[in-house]
Amino acid sequence: MLLADAASFFRAWLRNPRAISAVAPSGSRISALMTQGIGPATGAVMELGPGTGAFTYSLLERGVREDDLTLVELSADFARLLQKRFPRARVLCLDATRIGEMEMLEGAPFGAVVSGLGFRAMRVREIRAILGGAFKNLKPGGAFHQITYGPRCPVPDQVLDHLNLRDVRIGRTVWNLPPASVYRISKAGDCKVLNGSGSVGSKLA
Repeated sequence: MLLADAASFFRAWLRNPRAISAVAPSGSRISALMTQGIGPATGAVMELGPGTGAFTYSLLERGVREDDLTLVELSADFARLLQKRFPRARVLCLDATRIGEMEMLEGAPFGAVVSGLGFRAMRVREIRAILGGAFKNLKPGGAFHQITYGPRCPVPDQVLDHLNLRDVRIGRTVWNLPPASVYRISKAGDCKVLNGSGSVGSKLA
């Protein structure tokens, strides 16, 4: 983690702790969990709340082309930084609750959405708008990858039921500030459970 990134992230968190879900950029282990199962064959990927680009770098390391990235970032400062770091990506300085309204996203469905947004601090209607907009733009079989610092999936059951979605925990790592888990959210018929505990992948320790 670059010290400059950590300082920028912390200052942004101090200015607006509701919009910034953590006090520091995500580390390499949680970034690897967030991008697990995503690669060149996924095609276009949308990232919500990329911040300084920790998950973005991980997506590139997985083989996703920079040209296939759409980065949706509310902070103008972070959006400028992302455009400088990833000049071939499409960077949108935009509230993620509006992604379902964006005509420029239509006709180019995404294979995956990676979200660093702080759902636990959001209203139910905001979470519903984000997930509804995301799945409007996802290909059949596409998944929504969500980070959380809480003990369970941060998407309320009423939202999952309303949108016919199911969540599966991909894994958890304590080697992050703060410790975090990742959930894979998909249409009910697309959900895959790979072991008896209902989790995909393994805990990173």
